[in-house]
Amino acid sequence: MGIKPFVNASVRRLVLPSLLGIAAAITFAGVARADVVKVGMILTYSGPDASLGELIDRGASLYVKLHGADLPAGTTVEIIKRDDTGVNPDVAKRLAQELIVRDKVNILTGGQWTPNTMAIGALSKQAKMPYVVMGAGGSNVTVDAPYVIRTSHTLWQSSYPLGLWAAKKGYKSAYILVSDFAPGHDAEAAFTKSFTENGGKVVSSVRVPMKTTDYLPYMLKVKEANPDLLFMFNPGGPKATAFMKAIADIGITGSKIQVIGTGDITSDEELPNMGRAPLGVITVHHYSAAATRKANLAFVAAWKKEYGANSTPSFFSSGGWDGMKAIYDAIRAQKGKVTPEGTMAYLRKWSNPDSPRGPIRIETETGEIIQHQYVRRVEERDGHLANIEIETLPQTGDPQKQFKTNP
Repeated sequence: MGIKPFVNASVRRLVLPSLLGIAAAITFAGVARADVVKVGMILTYSGPDASLGELIDRGASLYVKLHGADLPAGTTVEIIKRDDTGVNPDVAKRLAQELIVRDKVNILTGGQWTPNTMAIGALSKQAKMPYVVMGAGGSNVTVDAPYVIRTSHTLWQSSYPLGLWAAKKGYKSAYILVSDFAPGHDAEAAFTKSFTENGGKVVSSVRVPMKTTDYLPYMLKVKEANPDLLFMFNPGGPKATAFMKAIADIGITGSKIQVIGTGDITSDEELPNMGRAPLGVITVHHYSAAATRKANLAFVAAWKKEYGANSTPSFFSSGGWDGMKAIYDAIRAQKGKVTPEGTMAYLRKWSNPDSPRGPIRIETETGEIIQHQYVRRVEERDGHLANIEIETLPQTGDPQKQFKTNP
């Protein structure tokens, strides 16, 4: 059943070199031996959000199982996995330091949470350590981060075009409800900008604390405001199901209020747990397990063969798959003798024309992913709910960076 993650039983405090010493330490780890390339993967493997880390891990592990043998002669890859336990930048940074200095990895990857990823990204710059981000969606992850590339997405990529779409469809008012951390702030800002600049009005904008478990009071205020739209973002997984159940319980489901949001709110693996509440919900996102692209059909079939017929990949899984492909492609391009400079020179020009999500590439200047977005509607197909792609939007990078460059 794929590669089992190595998880620390506890996070140990080590006496490590200062950040100034890490760059020196990396001199001895930066060039891989011809036979072994070490990849350090930091994800959440324990706690309430471990299911999201598992989705990324499984996507990466599936790629390794199917394609990992396609390496230069005499080259092997050792993947060292560590558990950040959740949103905890200090823990994530310490684990990255351990991987660089003690384990002498050649590449870092994972990157489930934006705060953790930002902490590791800053370290990667000082240590000149390539870092492939598979999950985090905050726009600032790739800012001032010359050793970072992203194979996931940004919330601006989905939220900004969704605001344009909603305004063009004639919706006039929106209530915004997002989880209170960096990606939620990005989603709020992006949707607000495009919706209001095209004639829409935001009647209220609320940030829900990440530790909140009772969403009914928030949904009651939405119902009382009676907007045309409820725009939502949450990080997916169990939180997405909790949001949807609250929408149904308070009576928003089936009302005149159209629920829209980023793809996280109807994440593919959680749809079976949501009942009928998500029916008709509109999202914009870069991946759907229900997509009929040939590459995705093959990906989903391989996933179900490996992890079970009732298991479903999500956008986190595609980020893990593509991230690991990028890493292996960089190793192959360097014939197994990887260096930080050689790895980044390759990754900053990397592309995959046949990803499960469609063609993708990395923007050389920013390290940001360029990809299609899809307008999706939750529909019932073959007795189960699915995110059906109804419109393909043009390939785009991160709109936030474009606006900063060309205000």
